[in-house]
Amino acid sequence: MDEPRSIRSKILTRDQLLARRAQARADGLAVVQCHGCFDIVHPGHIRHLQHAAQQGDLLLVTITADAVLNKGDGRPLFPGHLRAENLAAISCVDWVYVNPDPTAETLLDHVQPDVYVKGREYEFNDDPRFAAERQAVERHGGRIVFSSGDVVFSSTALVQAMEHAEDATHAQLHRLQGAHDLTPATLTSVLHKAQGARVLVIGEVLVDTYIHCDRPNVASESPVLSLRPLEQVSFDGGSAIVAAHLAALGAKPILITALPRRPEAHALQRRLQALGVEVRAVEVDGALLEKQRFLVGPQKVMKLDHVRTLTLDAAARARLRDEAIHAAHGCSAAIAVDFGLGLFTARSMSEFAAAVRPHVQLLTGDVSGRRAGLRSMEHFDALFPSEMELREATGDFDDSLNAVVWALMHETHAQRVVVTMGDEGLIAFERTPEGSASDAWASRVAGEHIPPLVRHAVDPLGCGDALLAVATLAMTTGATFAQSVYLGACAAATHAMRPGNPPLNPAELQRTIDRLGGSRLAVHTTGIAPRAVV
Repeated sequence: MDEPRSIRSKILTRDQLLARRAQARADGLAVVQCHGCFDIVHPGHIRHLQHAAQQGDLLLVTITADAVLNKGDGRPLFPGHLRAENLAAISCVDWVYVNPDPTAETLLDHVQPDVYVKGREYEFNDDPRFAAERQAVERHGGRIVFSSGDVVFSSTALVQAMEHAEDATHAQLHRLQGAHDLTPATLTSVLHKAQGARVLVIGEVLVDTYIHCDRPNVASESPVLSLRPLEQVSFDGGSAIVAAHLAALGAKPILITALPRRPEAHALQRRLQALGVEVRAVEVDGALLEKQRFLVGPQKVMKLDHVRTLTLDAAARARLRDEAIHAAHGCSAAIAVDFGLGLFTARSMSEFAAAVRPHVQLLTGDVSGRRAGLRSMEHFDALFPSEMELREATGDFDDSLNAVVWALMHETHAQRVVVTMGDEGLIAFERTPEGSASDAWASRVAGEHIPPLVRHAVDPLGCGDALLAVATLAMTTGATFAQSVYLGACAAATHAMRPGNPPLNPAELQRTIDRLGGSRLAVHTTGIAPRAVV
């Protein structure tokens, strides 16, 4: 019953604010201030405020009053008193004040915060209004801190997107489809043009095995999970599934890999050849790499990796390089997939790229696993890491995603980077033609967010491989980068609606394209049995 009163008590008049600031100074408490519009409080704002609260003892959030807020027609969406109440309801916020002035400069002179926190986008901002605010803080001994910016949203973009749609996802799809000609007719035409394209794929091959188990129990001898296998289904994974996706869509993939001298490896080659994949393998010692996943019903409860690093001598690596060069002749594109299992070293990846680059129009790559060499993929046209793979490769877990992407682009000379973010969709980044080497990343790289195209994934395994294969294939036709990545995202959404890691079904992909073209999200409602690899 007291909660509304406690929320309202955080919203202060000017006199109350200055009195509490004076008391905090007397008590030796550090005051942190954030300032802005805060029209729609989104996840980026929450992280910004949480980060700010950690910089001191008391967090003051000041917002610009309606009368002086210049956000365009119809803004702010919510009046000042509601914006203030919204902020006051956030637990890490101690005080809220509605500032009647157009900027925070005068207020900062009176409050004199110990710390003034702004978003990372202001770090290289030349806006004279922010420069004046900065001077006001620093002349009273305060510090400027820029929040990490690991999630970047725009309230303005969100409002514009929601004005003509039921939800933000539908609005984003409408905007994307209108801006980049993502109609079903256009995308279907791209798929037709891609048929017959020769694509080189190089990378490790492994087997993904699903072991379906009875309901688990706790073992009697110790508190460990006890499972009883009922049946198992295996899928050809790694670079094999990338090639299989390409073949399923009518392309002519050539797979370069290393396989053990074992009957099961020969059987894998025959399966791929039956799908339309030409396999050129260098023989190595050891067993076929396998990753087992134990399931109870649809839920994965354990994963067991039967993998070890491949051992390739100099002669084997030379044969791989020669096979790649020979296969690249007549190919429209080459795809490198590094699972960090020993097929590539940093040097061999560079040699592969340099060897095939003169023979193909397009060179793309992806990684999986902590030992994969994303930073060794130099001069690629497009890279497709997940956000975690990107941050682990660069060692940067704090900067904004845009900044980390630019750092990778700068180091590897990549032209484009597609970052997958799980249930947050993906962002397709590319260099901007007007940017120069002396500019900040904000003027050198542009990103386009594609929201998740399926609400409830049945199984995320292999979605990145489907994205990589289809986006690369689309780019070989002359489709735009946005069209290619969107088509790849449609393939990933289609793949996510099936358990396991089977090749794409063109008819299912077409249905996904048609559903999204009609602004209806593809939602899985019934189970589809996995197809066994025999």
